[in-house]
Order: sequence, then structure tokens, then C-alpha cells
Amino acid sequence: MYKIKILRLYIFSVLVGLNTIMAQETDLITSSEEFQNELNKEYANPEESPLEEKDLNNFEGLEFFEINLEYIVKAEFIRTPAEAPFAMRTSKDEMPVYVKYGELYFELKGEDFRLNLYQNQELTQDPEYFDYLFLPFTDNTNGESSYGGGRYIDFRIPESKEVILDFNKAYNPYCAYSGKYSCPIPPKENDLDIEILAGVKAFNNH
Repeated sequence: MYKIKILRLYIFSVLVGLNTIMAQETDLITSSEEFQNELNKEYANPEESPLEEKDLNNFEGLEFFEINLEYIVKAEFIRTPAEAPFAMRTSKDEMPVYVKYGELYFELKGEDFRLNLYQNQELTQDPEYFDYLFLPFTDNTNGESSYGGGRYIDFRIPESKEVILDFNKAYNPYCAYSGKYSCPIPPKENDLDIEILAGVKAFNNH
């Protein structure tokens, strides 16, 4: 009888664990979906959209890779204090000043990677974006299924060392839609030697 009770407790704990994992995965997928839906709403709004007028008139939604849990990873955040400010290259003459704020270490498809997080020094004076961090990156899909100039992910200053890095929330610079914008060029140290089949795809305006 005792063994049966132990077995029942074990089965119960396993089921609870599975249900918890499934609930967490559902929340992550929902978060990705909400981000992509909000992005489509923004791009469909003439007052916010980076699209040229001719493209906006025919806009039915951005093209995304299918949302994939494989591209939602846990990353270790390491703060890098006392970094010197630097001017980040852009697609035009502007050179906004950034500071490397920290590093993200994570595993994807059995490989170890690192990405740098940057903080725009002008935005630190903005009450709405003072804790905003910038994550630009390139990967092996650029110029093929995704925009050739790389993509971005938005971050806020982490409250712990463990963070969620969701590549399903990767989006294109405005330069992917119009030549009138000046967009930061992802630094070489943020080049990922892997295909990131998640997030916004290359924009096709034909």
C-alpha cells in the first residue's frame, strides 16, 4: 500500500510538472503572437508606419517565420560596467552614441553563443526609455529569407541574471522599408553563425 501511495505521488508530481511546462510554453507563444500582432497594427497605422505610401496602401501584414519555441531560449545576462561610449555606425551619416551594457550567453541547437546588449545614451534621458536596451544582430538568413542588414530585438534592463531571449520578436530596421531612415548597423561581434528562422522575414514590396 505504501509503495502504491509513493507511485501515485510520483505520477501526480510528474503531471503537475508537465502541466506547468505546457502552461509556460503557451504563455511564451502567446507573448510572441501578441508582439507580432502589435507590430502589424503599428505598420498598418499611417501615423506610425515606416512603410512608403505605395506599400502602405497594399499592406496586409508583415511576413514572419512560424513561431517556434526552439528560438525562445534562456540566456545568462552578465553586466559589463565601465564600458567606454562609442559611436555606432548607421546606414547614413548619423553616429548615435551607445555603451555596451551587458552580454547574453545562451545555447541554441546545441551551440553556445553570445550577444552584446547596448544602451543608447540619448535615451537614458527619456523617462519612457531610460531602461531600454538595444540588441541588434545578424545571422545566416540575412540577404536570403531575412533582411540583409540584420534585425533588432528590444530589451529592458534585466532584473535578474536569467532572461528570456525570444527571436520570434526579432524585427527589421526601418531601413528595410524605406531609404529615408538612418538605422544602426549591427556590430560584427553580434553576428551569429547560425540561421535564425524566427521573427520578421525580408520585406517583399512587389
